Amino acid sequence: MSQLPRFWNLGWSSFIDWWSNQKVSEQDYVTTTAPSQPYGQQHLNEPLLDHRAGQRFLTEAFKVILEEVLCKGIDVNEKVCEWHEPEELATLLDLELRENGEQQHQLLQRVRDVAKYSVKTNHPRFFNQLFAGVDYHALTGRFLTEALNTSQYTYEVAPVFVLMEDEVLSKLRSLVGWAQGDGIFCPGGTVSNMYAMNLARYRAFPEVKLKGQRALPRLAVFTSQESHYSVMKAAAFQGIGTENVFKVKVDDRGCMITDDLSEKIELAKSQGAVPFLVHATSGTTVRGAFDPLEPIADICDRQGLWMHVDAAWGGSVLFSKEHRHLMRGVERADSVTWNPHKMMLTGLQCSAILLKDTTDLLKRCHSADATYLFQQDKFYDMSLDTGDKSIQCGRKVDCLKLWLMWKAVGSQGLEERVDRAFAHTRYLVEKMKKREGFQLIGKPEFVNVCFWFIPASLRGKENSPDYQDRLSKVAPVIKERMIKQGTMMVGYQPQGGRVNFFRMIVISPQLSYKDMTFFLDEIERLGNNL
Repeated sequence: MSQLPRFWNLGWSSFIDWWSNQKVSEQDYVTTTAPSQPYGQQHLNEPLLDHRAGQRFLTEAFKVILEEVLCKGIDVNEKVCEWHEPEELATLLDLELRENGEQQHQLLQRVRDVAKYSVKTNHPRFFNQLFAGVDYHALTGRFLTEALNTSQYTYEVAPVFVLMEDEVLSKLRSLVGWAQGDGIFCPGGTVSNMYAMNLARYRAFPEVKLKGQRALPRLAVFTSQESHYSVMKAAAFQGIGTENVFKVKVDDRGCMITDDLSEKIELAKSQGAVPFLVHATSGTTVRGAFDPLEPIADICDRQGLWMHVDAAWGGSVLFSKEHRHLMRGVERADSVTWNPHKMMLTGLQCSAILLKDTTDLLKRCHSADATYLFQQDKFYDMSLDTGDKSIQCGRKVDCLKLWLMWKAVGSQGLEERVDRAFAHTRYLVEKMKKREGFQLIGKPEFVNVCFWFIPASLRGKENSPDYQDRLSKVAPVIKERMIKQGTMMVGYQPQGGRVNFFRMIVISPQLSYKDMTFFLDEIERLGNNL
């Protein structure tokens, strides 16, 4: 293979063209990964793995990834997904694991098949989740993270990333409004929310770490009716019990009603429970609602409760001078969950739990003092060994992709992405209002656009006794059609008393007005004959 060019001077498309034209000669290419002798019979003085062969395979596999995932996967003329029924897909992938290894050309076909039959979440018309699109600097960080393959628990094995994580967390905290504090990257927003609940309980009842839940009174958690289900999971997982999660009513926008929060707190007390945590949300999963943080903070201050803000989805508005008002009062919280892998496009997974605390509460709550990792006589500053803050032992490096992307585009570039997503959302909503058959579920506060599509056969029949039942069947059929045709992906769900409705997520920087128009046209095409 020819020498790697200075592709950073070429641009990404030029690099892809160069890379795709590289050839590996037959004599360089190995035909099998299987060892020349059975396991147990190789000379123990020789390496078991052939690094040159492995690197040649990686080179060829990366070309497939570039072609299938990063070229075809972002092309609007290609499918978002290649649908097959499970039995057929299992056959196409040949999933069975066998006694002997396969040849390299077979393995490359496996790589190609995995890419081909996977959903292309980088595709401009993937609107299905709270993540979409690709940032190439973050992706480079993800590749580098995997290649370095270290664990983020001690400075001795992850010196670069211990310092990097500290800087990234500090910058995120400053956006929240804290000059000091603590935090850690977690494997997803659910775990970050679990951390918050555990820390709140530990602060209120530190004896729980030694004696367990049996030493505690009945506890009570408060969250909105439209908060993330991780609150219920955390209560179950930590032995608090889902019956002790008090659901607070929401208004027409999906925001927590603080008068009802106060009433629920008094209700819990009247039942003999001890309130300890209010779990607010900035950017609810379905409707993108922002709870009113200032009045919630007032209640928490009066009651002496830990205030957590789940900003896994909405936290990135803090980059935007125009939209950060949605989280006014967040600096008064005790903890914040923030998932940069959502709106900021760092890639899965990248979730942080941020704390105002400066008393080392995170470590005191979770430490187990494993002497084989956290020796007290190390030759460097032991405070750099952050692993005992975590409930995990091995912990994946999640800061590099965010750091490299942030370095590349700066805070200003991230602000532009947020503002662009809001602009596209406004455009979509205005176009939707002018089209017959699209019924918005309230005015979007964020970039979640929730709506019903009313086929011609149902228009004007809202008072029919079977209207709701028939309407509930529209979104699932349209979803099935779009997936089987591969044209786009968008989610739907029922919620509260509402039958199935679509939830369109507008975040990818790849989107244009043309994509918004395509979305509306495609919904009409797929659903007009229902």
